Formats: sequence, C-alpha cells, structure tokens
Amino acid sequence: MSTRASSTVVGKSAAVDAGLDAVFSALSDRTRRRILARLSDGAATIGELAAPFSMSLPAVSKHIRILEHAGLLRRERDGWYHHCRLRGQPLEAAREFIDRYRSFWGEALDKLASYVETDTVAKRPGAPATARRRQHGRREGRG
Repeated sequence: MSTRASSTVVGKSAAVDAGLDAVFSALSDRTRRRILARLSDGAATIGELAAPFSMSLPAVSKHIRILEHAGLLRRERDGWYHHCRLRGQPLEAAREFIDRYRSFWGEALDKLASYVETDTVAKRPGAPATARRRQHGRREGRG
C-alpha cells in the first residue's frame, strides 16, 4: 500500500474512532439515553424532551447539543421552536463495533453456563462422590 493510500485509511479510521468516541460518550449519560428513547417514538421539541426531567431548560439543551454533536439527533428550527429527530446512522456504527465482539461474549457466556451447570450438579444431594470431590478440589485450588 502506498504512503498516500495508507494515510487515507488511517485518516478514515481516525474519523470513525472519533465518531464512535462521541457516540459512546453521549450514550454514557442516563439523561441522554432517556432523551434518545423518547425520540425513538418520534420528533419532539426541546420543551417536550425537558418535561420529564427535574432540570433547567439550559441543562437539557446542553444534553441536546452533546447528542447533536455525536450525530445522534438532528435539530430543526421552526420559529421559536426547536424540533429534534433521532438519527440512527451513528447508532448503527456503534452496533457494528459492538457486534465485532459478540463471538467473545457468546464464548464467555457459554463457558459461564457450563461452569454453573457443572457446579450445580456437583452440589446436588446424591451427586456422584467424584463430582463432589472435583468440586471440593477446585475450591481449594487443586483442580
């Protein structure tokens, strides 16, 4: 790969990383997640979005700006009113990022399920003595 092509790929990667950073940072706050959940039902004014929260309108506006910066919502002005709409594309990018690790989760959860099932069988009354001994040895660091 040429230096020019390599720098283009790195530049695109940095832009994607910056976008994901903004999305995950925006999603890290409960209030912003609740605002997005409300917008999933349809467009709303900032006043409508602020209604369920016990905070000032400027505080809600700050949350809106952060969501807007992350590309998670689009704000349209109609006279005095600002209408906000959910934008799904950044969420799709975050989902794609998370999906890359889904196989790891599946494997880790399968191992956990197997361990729990083995542990449960070993503790059951009437379980074979070898299973109880294996369980006992595992706890003491012998198995």
